[in-house]
Amino acid sequence: MEAKAVGRYIRISPQKARLVADVVRGMGVDQAINTLRFMPKKGAGIIKNIIESAVANATQNEAADVDNLFVKKIFIDGGPSLKRIRPRAQGRATGIIKRTSHITVVLDEN
Repeated sequence: MEAKAVGRYIRISPQKARLVADVVRGMGVDQAINTLRFMPKKGAGIIKNIIESAVANATQNEAADVDNLFVKKIFIDGGPSLKRIRPRAQGRATGIIKRTSHITVVLDEN
């Protein structure tokens, strides 16, 4: 039985979110949440919330055993980028790209 949660348009670059996702991939849910709670990265709190949402979906949909859940898949896709302009010296301007992510977490039972 799989449970899934998706966070869309999250304001973190996919590259930075993937660093955190690689750490928790394959872990048990309790261990993953505990690891993310003490990780000093912005993406850790975001991914922790999405994992907790997937756990809630698992208990709501098919009353799964929460103790046996583990992170089967977690992947981060790039979302749309926000384009901004930053003034520079001598009347010039440079572009700033603020990237967004779509984060998908799939949980499964052992």
